[in-house]
Amino acid sequence: GQNANNSVRVTNEFMEAVEQGRQWALKWRTNSDIARTVEARELMDQIAYAAWSCADPGMQFDTTINEWHTCPNSGRIRASNPCSEYMFLDDTACNLASLNLVRFYDEETGEFDVKGYCHAIRLWTIVLEISVLMAQFPSKRIAELSYEFRTLGLGYANMGALLMRMGIPYDSEQGRAIIGSLTAILGGESYGTSAEMARELGPFPGYKKNSDEMLRVIRNHRRAAYGGGEKSYEGLSIPPVAIDPDECPTELLKAAREAWDRALQLGEAHGYRNAQVTVLAPTGTIGLVMDCDTTGIEPDFALVKFKKLAGGGYFKIINQSVPAALRRLGYSSEQIEDIVRYCAGTGTLEGSPTITHEELRERGFTDQAIAKVEASLKSAFDIRFAFNHHVLGEEFCSEKLGFSEQQMSDWGFDLLKALGFNEDEIEEANAYVCGTMTVEGAPHLKLEHYGVFDCASRCGKHGKRFISTEGHIRAMAAAQPFLSGAISKTINLPNSATVEDVREGYLLSWRLGLKANALYRDGSKLSQPLSTAADDAARVLEAIPAADTRVGKAMQKLVYRYIAKRHLLPSRRRGYTQKARVGGHKVYLRTGEYEDGSLGEIFVDMHREGAAFRSLMNCFAIAISLGLQYGVPLEEFVDAFVFTRFEPNGIVKGNDKIKMATSVIDYIFRELAVTYLGRTDFVQVTSEDLRSDTIGGPEFTE
Repeated sequence: GQNANNSVRVTNEFMEAVEQGRQWALKWRTNSDIARTVEARELMDQIAYAAWSCADPGMQFDTTINEWHTCPNSGRIRASNPCSEYMFLDDTACNLASLNLVRFYDEETGEFDVKGYCHAIRLWTIVLEISVLMAQFPSKRIAELSYEFRTLGLGYANMGALLMRMGIPYDSEQGRAIIGSLTAILGGESYGTSAEMARELGPFPGYKKNSDEMLRVIRNHRRAAYGGGEKSYEGLSIPPVAIDPDECPTELLKAAREAWDRALQLGEAHGYRNAQVTVLAPTGTIGLVMDCDTTGIEPDFALVKFKKLAGGGYFKIINQSVPAALRRLGYSSEQIEDIVRYCAGTGTLEGSPTITHEELRERGFTDQAIAKVEASLKSAFDIRFAFNHHVLGEEFCSEKLGFSEQQMSDWGFDLLKALGFNEDEIEEANAYVCGTMTVEGAPHLKLEHYGVFDCASRCGKHGKRFISTEGHIRAMAAAQPFLSGAISKTINLPNSATVEDVREGYLLSWRLGLKANALYRDGSKLSQPLSTAADDAARVLEAIPAADTRVGKAMQKLVYRYIAKRHLLPSRRRGYTQKARVGGHKVYLRTGEYEDGSLGEIFVDMHREGAAFRSLMNCFAIAISLGLQYGVPLEEFVDAFVFTRFEPNGIVKGNDKIKMATSVIDYIFRELAVTYLGRTDFVQVTSEDLRSDTIGGPEFTE
């Protein structure tokens, strides 16, 4: 789905069958009897095609996961959280925390504060251990097992930004050695601290039953820090990727090895307070709070960012890591300024080689209109975004520039072209004002330094470079041997990637010892949170007719921008009025329906709640009604607004099926979901309960 994480879990036996072209038996879940036999490669191709087409499913490698399991005598690891970083026994939970790696890096000296990093790891391991005691859990079973195994989820963020500031390419042997060593320090120091706590408080209750297996896993972690041969690992089918001592900074390598020496030594003496200590989470939300350029282990997505202002609007900034990286690489202040300007633009038409203030005045622009354009350019993604009737005003565009209402309402209308500027002039001005969004071709920048600034996707319209699928996977493989859990990370592929690319990406992930992986081909979902370039829709639409295939026709339907039309209700329409009390407050819900019985409008009356609250509810009802009439599915509104919580809330009276609501809005959309969507998951009393001939349902006991 658009907003779901789906994974397929496979064993080494299946992956080997894929490599060798053997058949694979599909078994019933209930009794393990063979249902049918298929070609393993064909099944793998179906998985790869699905991931290519919609970014799902990801893959989890069951054998690898359970060979690194610290508590196998208590049960197998059978699943993970949706992001696939927390992998442990069923009905357990852990709290997550992450460290901002950039905060330990001194840009002036180029040194990483290993001592401070280790101290922070120790501190946060203790904090997370305390959180086990203080946490609340959704069920008794989860609470009991979480106390028994006391799993923690310490990780880091900003790895991509750190490497860039160090002047080291993400996709390089040195970059991977640093990723491995910093992750090794994280895991070793955290397990060492856990062993210290076990000395004082005792190991986790499930340790005694699993001590031999847990120490085996710890020894394997330690061997990966020292780079032992493949045969030196215990109980592993796939040897992990060890730290490369020739590429790793001496101080980091020394700290990593010492951390695991200490973790093993203390663990052998005292056991461990926690069954797991580390994972690498996405950090998408907390990364913003921590002012991170990059999340988790990810490289940067783009070199130019648009930051939202607290008072509204946006401003455009170069990635904070770019100037720092250029200084580390030895560029002067003037050279850095030129490179940044090339990448992010000037944000003004002053000094522009084309589309100057003088040329605009010649075409009818006033100083006031130019000022509006200049104000808009500071945050513009493309220069065309500042030249439209929304910025300049419809009156100015029609009276001064002579454009018709039809022209202005056409989404494909290009005001600059209509003023007489050609495509080359617009592009030249665009590069000057808005920047190229890439460092490729920047003045002064040496070719051998391009790799430092490579991102997950191509940067800007003209950028060609990006981190390869293999580069992403090898970065994960460098970190995986030192983590208790797994890694949540997006493996970005360009839109042009093939099904075979996806298939090989999953196979490489398995061969390198990853526990899980997910790949995302650019544009494979109808909506995605990050994009590096604005649509040039006209060019896309022009190109599509040439592709006379099913894929081309499907893409044409997806790319074509449907201009929504309002579907008005008939003057005389059906509906109903529902009176109820929510938390003691009277609410009248009235509906209006189309001829087919579907919902087209709502009215909400709360006469005694004060003018402000009543007006807000009226405006809210109007907004929902307009959305419905413009084609927004009722399901979307229901999913968005049920369970919203504010007062008044509580007991509902006057409604047969809904007896509790967390707010008036929650009540309204529960009622609409029941009546128009037939939803029964939002009601406390079902239709079956209201039947006079119902004796009673089954009784469930713990």
